[in-house]
Amino acid sequence: MRMRRHIRSAFPVILAMNSILAYAQKDCTVPVTPLFNLVSVQPETGSAELNWSPSPSTDIAAYIIYNHNTGYWLTIDTLWDPGATNYLYNSSGTKYFSESYVAAAYRIGKCTSPYSNILSTMYCTSEIDTCKKQISISWNRYTGYPLKVLEYRILVSKNGSPLAEMYTTDSLSSSFTLSDFETDTKYCFAVRAELEGGVVSNSNKSCLDTKMQRPPQWINADYATVTDAGKIDLSFTFDQLSGINSFSLERKTGAMGSFQPVAALNSGSGSLNYTDNSADINKVNYYRIAAINNCSLPAIYSNTASNIVLMLNRNQNTINLQWNPYRQWNGIAGSNRLLTETGNGTTENIEIPAGDTLLNIDYSDLMYKVSGSEVCFTIEADEVSNPYGATGISLSNRVCTPVTERISVPNTFTPDHNLVNDTFRPVLSFSPSTYKLVITDLKRRTLFETSDYSEEWDGTTNGKALPEGVYLWFLKVITPSGKTIAKTGTVNIIFNH
Repeated sequence: MRMRRHIRSAFPVILAMNSILAYAQKDCTVPVTPLFNLVSVQPETGSAELNWSPSPSTDIAAYIIYNHNTGYWLTIDTLWDPGATNYLYNSSGTKYFSESYVAAAYRIGKCTSPYSNILSTMYCTSEIDTCKKQISISWNRYTGYPLKVLEYRILVSKNGSPLAEMYTTDSLSSSFTLSDFETDTKYCFAVRAELEGGVVSNSNKSCLDTKMQRPPQWINADYATVTDAGKIDLSFTFDQLSGINSFSLERKTGAMGSFQPVAALNSGSGSLNYTDNSADINKVNYYRIAAINNCSLPAIYSNTASNIVLMLNRNQNTINLQWNPYRQWNGIAGSNRLLTETGNGTTENIEIPAGDTLLNIDYSDLMYKVSGSEVCFTIEADEVSNPYGATGISLSNRVCTPVTERISVPNTFTPDHNLVNDTFRPVLSFSPSTYKLVITDLKRRTLFETSDYSEEWDGTTNGKALPEGVYLWFLKVITPSGKTIAKTGTVNIIFNH
């Protein structure tokens, strides 16, 4: 950067270092010290621009320029021009530290004035804090004599563009914090001291790259589903271009709870799976994960996943099912399905609209399908139109009700072929695993025998109708729960005359 104008006006003489007189002789009339007016750095080159007011003494032959950066003053040049007031010093040191300069007037005869006042270059540094997303710019304040500092201006360059004034701060400042910067950009900074009279002093140029850890642009909570073992399986997918591999899994129980850390997870593959072994599956648990940046701070959260809690209430022959809807899929909640397990494996027998959370079932519709000790139900919900291509399927907890194992045996039937009460068989509320029915007369002669619980006796033996009267029956079954039941009784054949 160039100085706005040179300063040649006379200033009061300052004896900066009265104890040091270079090359003074007894017969020398020491010239008056020149006044150092300005030191400025060319930010692009690092060269130091020096300006002073000449000594008012006569017979000045030269000006000597001194530099101080090693603990003592070193002569850097002698200008054999009595009218010299400017000097450009091609220094590399201004890029790494603040350099100080003085000047002295010289008369022939090795007669040198005391050193002038000291002026130092401003040294600027910049540092990025990726955790706070801030750039800190610092500098040493410019000496406010002989020209008073009015303010400081921050010069900014992006990706090689020319330095331009962007920010202003007061004369007492020595730092500035920049928050509104672009990532993946090369920034360069310089500081400009605005001095009285429209004069400026520039610092060196300090550069850095705003390389930031790239967080995932999205995280999808795929599902929270209850396993057969009574645990909650969780799945998440995330942006694979992320520079973050660390995640924190959080859980809250109930809508009024607060999220608490559950586990620290790591993945660079774009997916995460976790089984929560400590959750109460009979309560609604909400889950989310946060991508944790290298400052140990959450950079982005996923949507929330929640398990489905299914509740069963039975009123005699009516089974009432109620559940909470799945929450906050990024896509659209599809239909629900009721999965029923009767002992012969799980069957999907009812599809339920997505908004429904209640269902009543008549046990009699199921009882002949039962081959175990209980009937169990699970709700399955799925997601459609997920924006990230994920397929979410969530299973609720499984709820069960014991099978009803009742046997009712009629004591009368009328096999007169009028299609009303024409046959006889025990009425079971279940499908037995084994079944044996025997009909005899009073002399214990077998008239009918079957192992098929659906087969009925029509009141005949060997195709011949039997007369009215009392007959004996013997029944033995093994129920779905494994109980063996043996019963006996009588049945009457009556004809309607």
